[in-house]
Amino acid sequence: MAIWRKWSRPKTESKYPARLTMHQLWMVSLSAPVSRDKDASRTTLYPFTRIDDAKAEAWLAQQWEITAPEQLLGRLGRLANTGYRAMAQRRLGVAPLAWDVALYVDISRRGFACGMLTEPDTWTLLKNIVPAVAGTYASWQEYADHYLLGRQVWRDNLEAARGDGEGLPAPQTVSDAHLRSLLDPANRTSPWNQAPWEAISNPDRQRRGR
Repeated sequence: MAIWRKWSRPKTESKYPARLTMHQLWMVSLSAPVSRDKDASRTTLYPFTRIDDAKAEAWLAQQWEITAPEQLLGRLGRLANTGYRAMAQRRLGVAPLAWDVALYVDISRRGFACGMLTEPDTWTLLKNIVPAVAGTYASWQEYADHYLLGRQVWRDNLEAARGDGEGLPAPQTVSDAHLRSLLDPANRTSPWNQAPWEAISNPDRQRRGR
């Protein structure tokens, strides 16, 4: 029954048929490292391939204790201004902005999915972080490297806090493999190949095909 309900949900494109522009896809693609689930959409603002607002709402509550728009905006503000990179800076002398940005975009998209953010407000939030990201990195490879660095520091901190290792997120090797797939030039489904890094520095345009 649960499987039937999943596949009975409408596809995201049926509710949001407008295809993202190159700039929009680039911004959404900042969260691609986080989006490993099979039902994750990496080419729409909505985070899933099928409409599931309740899933987005539950995830924000369980993972981030976000149950209201003001909590969501507060969390986004902290990720944009300091985030986890402050901890990495103290430990390693490097502040991996990419890790915080990937989380920022992922949370924004889920906030949009469950109705805490309007579509225009979500795009505005994503646009606000573009200058910092584009000014820090010169390629998706650099972005991926810093994402993995930030994730490792975050995971190490969790492991030290929990001690027994139970309930930890996926091993770093899982993220490594996912990032390699996104960076693979032969992977035509990778949003990073569909929206090259330099696209954000060029005039925006409509994308062709599907």
